[in-house]
Amino acid sequence: MTQKVVLASNNAGKLREFSAILAQAGIDMVAQGALGVTEAEEPFSTFVENALAKARHASRLTGLPALADDSGLCVHALNGAPGVYSARYAAMAGGEKSDTANNQHLVAQLDGKQDRSACYVALLVYVRSAEDPTPLIAEGRWNGEIVDVPSGENGFGYDPHFFLPDLGKTVAQLSAAEKNALSHRAKALQTLLHGLHERTV
Repeated sequence: MTQKVVLASNNAGKLREFSAILAQAGIDMVAQGALGVTEAEEPFSTFVENALAKARHASRLTGLPALADDSGLCVHALNGAPGVYSARYAAMAGGEKSDTANNQHLVAQLDGKQDRSACYVALLVYVRSAEDPTPLIAEGRWNGEIVDVPSGENGFGYDPHFFLPDLGKTVAQLSAAEKNALSHRAKALQTLLHGLHERTV
């Protein structure tokens, strides 16, 4: 039996990626915009709170189960920044809102720091209803290092500066298939899928 679930996002790439994996659990994803749902506020400083707010918002307005994600880059030497503000990191410092500006700001903030360890974090929240008391929460992490000089033409966001020591490449140098198999979002989705299979209440 197929279950229709609203994705608390209008990102076409996320819809494709999530749909392909969650179809295994009998889930038919539909983007919130197709159901007339507006973007939710994301006022919190943690990924889990923002994802939960987005999932509850989409579920409340549609009456359907909902899936939301919040993700970003956390850099150890910057006390976890940019974190939930990854998409607007430069803009919050007075710069423009763009991937290029965010990367330039990140590199500038790390100037002179020896520790370049970082991780991509993806936090997924699935709610059966807006008031679901036991939301299913899944987290995926992808460890790497920040490099000053960008490499690669693929990916987006911080990918050209996110270096994977085990592979000797940045994320932007990976193929789409490689990234989708290894990424923080892929790990979170697999954890979520396992949780959906295991859930009885």
